Amino acid sequence: MRTRIYRITQFKTIMKEITSQPQIELVFDPSNNTTTQSQSQSQSQSQSHCDPPVAKKCSLSFSLTPILTKFHAGYFRISLSLCSQALLWKILGEPPHNAHALRQLFSFLPSIAFALLWSIALSTLAFLSFIYILRCLSHSEMVKAEFLHHVGVNYLFAPWISWLLLLQSSPFITPKSVYYIVLWWVFVVPILVLDVKIYGQWFTKGKRFVSVAANPTSQISVIGNLVAARAASKMGWRECAISMFSLAMAHYLVLFVTLYQRLAGSNRLPAMLRPVFFLFIAAPSMASLAWVSISGTFDNAAKMLFFLSLFLFLSLVSRPNLFRKSMKKYSLVWWAYSFPLTVLALASADYAEEVKGGMAHVLMLGLSALSVLVSLALMVFSATNTNMLVLDTLPVSTTNRSSDSQQSDSVPIL
Repeated sequence: MRTRIYRITQFKTIMKEITSQPQIELVFDPSNNTTTQSQSQSQSQSQSHCDPPVAKKCSLSFSLTPILTKFHAGYFRISLSLCSQALLWKILGEPPHNAHALRQLFSFLPSIAFALLWSIALSTLAFLSFIYILRCLSHSEMVKAEFLHHVGVNYLFAPWISWLLLLQSSPFITPKSVYYIVLWWVFVVPILVLDVKIYGQWFTKGKRFVSVAANPTSQISVIGNLVAARAASKMGWRECAISMFSLAMAHYLVLFVTLYQRLAGSNRLPAMLRPVFFLFIAAPSMASLAWVSISGTFDNAAKMLFFLSLFLFLSLVSRPNLFRKSMKKYSLVWWAYSFPLTVLALASADYAEEVKGGMAHVLMLGLSALSVLVSLALMVFSATNTNMLVLDTLPVSTTNRSSDSQQSDSVPIL
């Protein structure tokens, strides 16, 4: 009997343990599930609430900040090319009354083509100027580093040269108007300030001697003064034009001799920037144009400057190996070809008008066609390689970068 009672008691104990086991699972498992589910839901909700700001922040940083950090004054090569092309089309589209038959061919160009080109040049220059103003406001230390760079400082003249060229080619503003005079002062004063700063450093600071700092891009400062002189002569300010012309030519002679002797400055230019050697053509060509505007005729001085630029052009095009490394892959530096060719074509147009010979007009026609074709080709290449022009130079991360990468970004890649 005791054995039976013991078995019954043992059976009840086992059944109690069996029934109690699911109760334990019901109590704790749902709580764990609800806890994990609530945690996962809270995490998903937190992620869903956090995802939009993170995506928005990333989109802003990749659309604005990298562009401003990588943008530099070298991009104004594009505006130099377009604005000089607008001036070329304006001059060729207005032939004199007794022009040669080849010159009169340009009179058949539709006026809408010039208006379209001028509008494209204006919008491009305005856009580039706006981006560079934003860079100056948000990254002033990079602009300062660009000013201290031996190549970058010279391209600070480029936006003001572009505006002066666009002003001279304007179909709406005449040289005698008040708007022309006011805008001339607005664009020339920065050039004079840069002249005082840069030219003063050449003979007062040991680290900024002309033999050390000179490179082919240094001729842009000379071109800036020559463009200002030509614009002043169009207003009838002959004394002002002569002063700007003399300032430009005095420093051009120093630069030309320094660069011709292959001193230290010319060896500091990277191989990828060798297209800027075409600036050797632009300086004497623009000097010829400025002197014609001052003197009123294409005299012997203007002819000597034009023949010098023509000789330098033939010297460069006969040495294609010099530019082979820079032509392997498209880059912004390619725009350095267009502006000098356009200025040379402008000088040839004045020369052909003075000489009135068949060979002179054939030369003008060939140089003008070459400059137009080069500009169109560069526009096509830029439109089809925008990623190589901008996006390939953007950093993947703008916050977590090493000190080396930050140091390389502070120096303008021109």
